[in-house]
Order: sequence, then structure tokens, then C-alpha cells
Amino acid sequence: MSEAKITYENFKPNAFDTLDITDETKGAREVIAWAYETYGDSIIYSCSFGAEGMILIDLIYSVKKDAEIVFLDTNLHFQETYDLIDRVKARYPELNIKLKQPDLTLEEQADQFNPALWKNDPNQCCYIRKIKPLEEVLSGATAWVSGLRREQSPSRQSTNFINKDERFKSVKVCPLIHWTWDDVWAYIKKYDLHYNELHDFNYPSIGCIPCTAAVSGSGDSRAGRWSNSTKTECGLHTTNKP
Repeated sequence: MSEAKITYENFKPNAFDTLDITDETKGAREVIAWAYETYGDSIIYSCSFGAEGMILIDLIYSVKKDAEIVFLDTNLHFQETYDLIDRVKARYPELNIKLKQPDLTLEEQADQFNPALWKNDPNQCCYIRKIKPLEEVLSGATAWVSGLRREQSPSRQSTNFINKDERFKSVKVCPLIHWTWDDVWAYIKKYDLHYNELHDFNYPSIGCIPCTAAVSGSGDSRAGRWSNSTKTECGLHTTNKP
């Protein structure tokens, strides 16, 4: 791949527009190889350990075995998610997997704000437990990897392989933009990748326990997040601050 180093300050908006996406990974493997060759240790993968994350970890490990993977540990995740992280560590032992904690414990958050902040002000809760910790993680990084797919929701349909991230003043690399939900599961099954067991119980998207629900019937792969609410994103992929 011939693209030069792209930074937030020197951003090239049309990078990879002509990339061949007819291979098995729809361009993801090539984008990941370029990203880790270009940014080296200054790129971080912020991984939620969802289905897309299992694919990205597998592809990243093939090009940089000691890549830094950060999980935003809100202390509100399902036990199945923590169990999956342990299985991933065993399968990819050289990965540098870190669990990033918020500054406030749940008890401190309850005292300072509200005992059920995720219900009364979910944007503030996401800011404290996810956005601010990622701001700290990315403070020394040039770029970060995300598993966004265009198919996931209307707000993600314009995502490109390489994005200028105004939220974190960084470059956001999204290798899976052309993948469908069926593509994701076909790859997981083909290569026998680990995945969160909650996916087998009608949880297409898995986040914190209070804001994640099982779904019935068909729907997009973000269904079940912030049910009965107008909220659709935690804020990591938007520029609006609480």
C-alpha cells in the first residue's frame, strides 16, 4: 500500500477510496497491515470484545503480535465479557491487552452524581466511564482502530477506512466498514474464533449490563443498546460532549 503517514494535522480525506475490496476481508487485512506498518507503537485498538473485535484481533495479531489492545472497563460489563477476554489472552498470548478503568469507582460516581446515572443521565455516565478513559489512553497515540461497520446504523454509514476523529483529535482506522453482520459471523465460524457467549442468546451488541438487552426478531446489529431511549451511541464515535 502506497499511502504515506496520515495524521490528524495532515489528514488526507480520500485515502484508500480506490482500495480493492474484493478479497476475503474486503480490504481490512490491507488497511490493518498499512496502519501498523505506518504507526507502529503509536496506534491503539480500543476493543469492546464484540463479534467485530474478534476479527480485528485475529487480523492485527497476524501483523503485530504485541499490539496494544485497550478494553474500557466500566466495571459494569457482563461476566461473559470478562471470560472472553481471558480466552483471548490465552489464544493470543503476546498481545498487550490492558483494561482501562475510569477515575471514579461506581460508589464514588453514585455519591457525586446519581446512584443510577446510566438511567438518569446516560451521556454523562458514558463520558465518565468510557469517553474520558479513552481520551487518556489516546493522549499519546497518533491513531486508533475501531470496529465500526457502515451497516450497523445510519450514523455509521459514512464511515471510511481512515477518518479524521474530531472527538479525540486523532486518526480513526476502521478496517471493517464494508462488512455485513453475516460476513462477521462467517469469518468467526470459518476460523473458529472465540466470541461472547451472549451472542448465542440474542444479544447482537454487548456493552454495559444496565444498557444492554436481548432482542427479539430482526433488527440492526446495534439493537438492544439503550432500549426505550433516544440514545444510540455511547459517544466514542460522535463529536458531541455531554
